[in-house]
Amino acid sequence: MKYTSVIFVCLFLFCTTGIVPAQSYKNAQHHQCLKCHSNQSYSFMNTVKNKVEKRLMNPYFIIDTVGLTHGVHKQFDCTDCHSSEYGTYPHQATLKLQPLSTCLDCHGGDASFATYHFERIDEEFKKSVHYKVYGDNFTCTKCHSQHTYKATARTSSDVLEIVDYSNKMCLSCHNDMKKYKMVSGHDNPKLIQVHEWLPNQELHFAHVRCIECHTEVADSLMVSHNILPKEKALKKCVECHSANSRLKASLYKYQNLQKRSENGTLNTVLANESYIIGSHQIPLLKLASILIFFIALCGILIHGIFRIIKKK
Repeated sequence: MKYTSVIFVCLFLFCTTGIVPAQSYKNAQHHQCLKCHSNQSYSFMNTVKNKVEKRLMNPYFIIDTVGLTHGVHKQFDCTDCHSSEYGTYPHQATLKLQPLSTCLDCHGGDASFATYHFERIDEEFKKSVHYKVYGDNFTCTKCHSQHTYKATARTSSDVLEIVDYSNKMCLSCHNDMKKYKMVSGHDNPKLIQVHEWLPNQELHFAHVRCIECHTEVADSLMVSHNILPKEKALKKCVECHSANSRLKASLYKYQNLQKRSENGTLNTVLANESYIIGSHQIPLLKLASILIFFIALCGILIHGIFRIIKKK
């Protein structure tokens, strides 16, 4: 009866809130890890002093349990990716030197993940400036947190949410002095100064992803992973602000967002929170505006001719 009640509560919380309580994780070991790694501090038995001590947790090792609960890897145990030897504490120092599992260790060569083209993503990533400069030291997890990653672009119909989530990945390093210097070895440039050429910076940063200008569009991939060096970053406004906008091959590529960019209906334009000038052209209105322009021009010419005749 006791266990039936626990299961019922877990199912009720999951169905109503989407939150999985700690007790519902696959085993107690997962919860045991989070007892320390979800808090600002942790306690342990110091066998040398024979007393319990409390220490601050390294902020980089604190897991966002809410993010973990809603992430794509929420059903896994910690030791599915980390060594099973982490199950004992104090952790062995040599464990930190062991290489972690990579994304392709699980996602590569698996037919169930074929639709996501992980091998193709890996090929594109290895062309990117990140990999060329830092090699194997720059992995997927530098951008995609294995603990909290969500497939927002595939599941959300809100363009601004997709843009915000994507840009935060870039800014988590490019706007963080410590993390950027740890990876690159030098101070990070100030983004506002680097983008001085870009008009309405704040508007652009809020409505388009960094990768729209900093990647090479790949037709076979939902998201391009070939990050270009800054010298090759797109700086031609017309590439986005035109009827043949490159955004249709990148930001608006997702099936659940096609309604925002196809056909150019008036309702689509008015409802679009991420409206891009020039990219949402309505053929009928475009034709009407041309006709109105020529009618107005003809009216001015006719009026001018009559004024000249009248003066004579």
